[in-house]
Amino acid sequence: MAKEFIVPGQMIMGAGALDLAETTLGRFGTKAMIVTDQVMVDLGNCGKVESAQRRQGIPYTVYPDITGEPTDTMIGNGLKKYVDEGCDFLIALGGGSPIDSMKAIGSLVEKGGNIADYMGKVIDVKMPPMIAVPTTAGTGSEATQFTIITDTEKNIKMLLKGKVLMPDLAIIDPQFTMTAPPRITAATGLDALCHAVEAYTSNKAQTLSDTFAFSAVKRIFRYLPRAFHNGQDEEARVGMSIAALEAGIAFNNASVTLIHGMSRPIGALFHVAHGLSNAMLIKECLGFALEGAYDRFAELGRGIGAADAADSDREASEKFLSAVVALTVELETPTLEEYGIDRETFFQSIGKMAHDAMESGSPQNTRRAITQKDVEQMYKNLWIS
Repeated sequence: MAKEFIVPGQMIMGAGALDLAETTLGRFGTKAMIVTDQVMVDLGNCGKVESAQRRQGIPYTVYPDITGEPTDTMIGNGLKKYVDEGCDFLIALGGGSPIDSMKAIGSLVEKGGNIADYMGKVIDVKMPPMIAVPTTAGTGSEATQFTIITDTEKNIKMLLKGKVLMPDLAIIDPQFTMTAPPRITAATGLDALCHAVEAYTSNKAQTLSDTFAFSAVKRIFRYLPRAFHNGQDEEARVGMSIAALEAGIAFNNASVTLIHGMSRPIGALFHVAHGLSNAMLIKECLGFALEGAYDRFAELGRGIGAADAADSDREASEKFLSAVVALTVELETPTLEEYGIDRETFFQSIGKMAHDAMESGSPQNTRRAITQKDVEQMYKNLWIS
């Protein structure tokens, strides 16, 4: 059966990628809006992109108001600035939030409106050219047809989709990830791991997505601990940048499963960063998913060297899960309680979170039948496991 496989229009990666990409910037338009956050401005990362624009004689404006997880309000404000400034293409600099924001802003340029209008629909509109410059190795948003935006009225994270959301150019330059502190390195790296593992064990997996996902998992186990313990390890940073890109390509074509479905409601209601909420869920969600895909998890276990040919698929799967859990411990992933979430408030929200998780459709991609009651129980287990 034929399958479609989608990747960004162009990818430039490795040390010096921004320099190599600089001469291509002029073909995207006459004035850019750089979508970023104030941290990127303060660290000087935005200045590097601005310098590239100036050297090419391309006017630009900066929209640095993406604070935390993007909301419909941030998108509306960004759209206004884009129109008022007369821009005709977009550059996103940052983690998943600025890149997702760029996509959402771009989707409203032609027809206006509110990004929440696209909830439950496939986005298919004329988009301005988009360039993604990730500064974390994790979200993979530079290689996906998805954007996640919070609807502030309904208090839900919307997973919006459309082929037109795929960036025209992804610039994967590890110089930008060198400034990420350990906690961001850990959360985004584990997010990439979730992307890869979920893509590989999704019931929508295909041959090419398997290739990228399997490679990403191996790279992450090799390089993420090194990048976490020594942020100036350039080899590790390059390895993680490639792994995040591979994982993004993989889940863009195979989708995500249970972890992401349960993660978004936690982020929406308790304002936990996306990568971190994924990391908090890894043990519980993968523990549930193993039974439906022992063969797939076993391949991953053998691939990272946690298991070998002498192990049965079930044994190899369990050894893979143990290795993943050990990695989350090494990377100092907090529990919900350690993060400061109130237990009573969390339990009062479980019904809504489970409903929203199932409504997203992601849990149903898991290779094990799942119900809303299963999801509710897993949320409860986060406080006792």
